[in-house]
Amino acid sequence: MPAPSKRLSGILPSGKDGWEVHFAAMNRKEAGEPIIMLSVGDHDFDTPSETIEACVTAVRSGYHHYTQLPGIPRLREAMARASTRCTGVETNADQIIATPGGQLALYAAVQGTLDRGDHAVVVAPYYATYPGTFRAAEAEFTVVEAEAADGFQPRASAIEAALKPNTRAILLNTPNNPTGAIYSRESLEEIAKLCVKHDLWLLSDEVYWTLAGDHHVSPRSLPGMAERTLVINSMSKSHGMTGWRIGWLTGPESMISLLISLNLVTTYGLTDFVSRAAAEALENDYGVELIADIYNGRRKVFLDAVRGLNDITVRGSEGGMYVMLDVRAIEPDDEKFAWALLDAEKVGVMPGSSFGDAAAGHIRISLCQPDDVLLDAATRLRRFASSYRSKAA
Repeated sequence: MPAPSKRLSGILPSGKDGWEVHFAAMNRKEAGEPIIMLSVGDHDFDTPSETIEACVTAVRSGYHHYTQLPGIPRLREAMARASTRCTGVETNADQIIATPGGQLALYAAVQGTLDRGDHAVVVAPYYATYPGTFRAAEAEFTVVEAEAADGFQPRASAIEAALKPNTRAILLNTPNNPTGAIYSRESLEEIAKLCVKHDLWLLSDEVYWTLAGDHHVSPRSLPGMAERTLVINSMSKSHGMTGWRIGWLTGPESMISLLISLNLVTTYGLTDFVSRAAAEALENDYGVELIADIYNGRRKVFLDAVRGLNDITVRGSEGGMYVMLDVRAIEPDDEKFAWALLDAEKVGVMPGSSFGDAAAGHIRISLCQPDDVLLDAATRLRRFASSYRSKAA
């Protein structure tokens, strides 16, 4: 057959981005092994019943035709109210474009701010799709690591040192996946000053904001930032709607207006009945408080269970759906540690190096399992760490 485009084959040049342990664990579980899956951020519970019923009602009412490219008005208005709460900046519907999931909102933000050959700075540890999203835009990027010793808080000085004449944007994620770190106001203020000084876009991935309680600070709320910040958001985590594929991008009206053209040639709008169910879920906060309570409780249960575990240190882990454990004192090679844990104790975790060099030597634990499963996994981890040390000795 004719050769595919270089753009397509270059999105993941190695054909992988660190997910091998997860896929192996998933395949083994499907084959019947009693694997505890702590490697993926997908809820272990269903979407709230109220949202499901709203969707069924919309289907039965005939809402299954084409919709407006930026999203139906009711949905955009509901998303604008959510963005006002998320970012602390009064937001209207013209500052919102609805997308099929947060990943498409990220894709739109990158496509809207970077031309071929432009440069961006990505704060790491980062979500695994970030590099491929920049490659899809044929843009360059430099990874700046937020160090484990700093609790994975980013340093503006390191970001500024990575800027180039063709730098157009900075991408960060708070609360952070994979570390669970919530970026401090002080850290974000310094980054905001950089954006204003160098006239940069800030792409702010805030999909876990409802799991941070009162600790979340959106950089969009900082001086001079509303006009240069694009906020990526999603209903996947906040409303228990991972498979529904509903997200949105918040930004200046002029940018959002231009991005409608991107929807024209990609998604051509969203599914009507899903949009109406999502609007009702946003209007009524279906599941939001309960989901936040679940993960706050699970975080405490798991951290209490591993606290005091010799040679393993908790890093970040203040919010979101994940806990980051530093295993370097046991095994510097986090991928080797993850494979060995899967083989010995049948626990699937993500190697930290999947998310950037700063997380090398760590493992990411997903909290998407009930308390009793998390406690079982903590017991297996404790047993494994002790055994691994004695074998290494």
